[in-house]
Amino acid sequence: MARTVRDCLDQARPTFSFEFFPPKTREEDRLLWQTIRELEPLRPSFVSVTYGAGGSTRAYTIEITEKIASDTTLLPVAHLTAVGHSVAELRSIAGHLANAGVTNVLALRGDPPGDPGADWVQHPDGLGYASDLVALLRNHGDFCVGVAAFPYQHPQSRTVEEDTARFIEKCRAGADYAITQMFFLAEDYLRLRDRVAAAGSDVPIIAGLMPVTNMGIIKRSEQFSGAPFPARLAARFDAVSHDPKAVRSMGIYETSKLAERLLAEGVPGIHFYTLNRSKATREVWANLALGVRV
Repeated sequence: MARTVRDCLDQARPTFSFEFFPPKTREEDRLLWQTIRELEPLRPSFVSVTYGAGGSTRAYTIEITEKIASDTTLLPVAHLTAVGHSVAELRSIAGHLANAGVTNVLALRGDPPGDPGADWVQHPDGLGYASDLVALLRNHGDFCVGVAAFPYQHPQSRTVEEDTARFIEKCRAGADYAITQMFFLAEDYLRLRDRVAAAGSDVPIIAGLMPVTNMGIIKRSEQFSGAPFPARLAARFDAVSHDPKAVRSMGIYETSKLAERLLAEGVPGIHFYTLNRSKATREVWANLALGVRV
């Protein structure tokens, strides 16, 4: 069994992975573990657990990641953000994860707590960039470190060129791989891959996808992805918006088609943002596993 995401990416076939977030209620907790158990038989390459803004779910993220490592057959990746933490705290968290046997970390600068669109304020004893966190983790222990990539550019980057330069900094700091924010058009991923390659980086970029199962996801897509939902695709969903079943069916179809196109283009992996639900992800997975032409 692979010990790191790097090991998974070194294999001949693309990776498939899932992302979860820490629940806020007992019922959400029950649903999370039900989803994990439903997805475990699919034998994903790895699963990741998100980290709340400002470290708001730090303890629970670590707890869930440790439990996945000890109680399931899954390979867990813990998210870690620089926001709201001193360097000493980040080193302590890294040590805690390492002691628990969690050696895979997704290093993120993180959004300001309360308002992701607010100005970034660095902790007085903390780090300013995700690249700094990558370097800290690589210097602290034997971690496999992933980073975020932005098909549409990070909302706080002034230009695509600036965003690409920031990404390259993370790669040079020691990132092993990247996972994109969610996107809906293959061309957005391919443009990202091309400009990163042109800048001299060969770090694998895993594609992050989320099946659209209701119109609410479309309305919140800019929050999730950093860019408006594609207008042409939105028009197709609007045409069936009166029928929730049709919206969901179209979402499964479009995500399956997108994933198939990306795999044909040689993407190193597909990462599904599950929203702690398994059914839609399992349906897309089944379409790909069965080789269905969508």
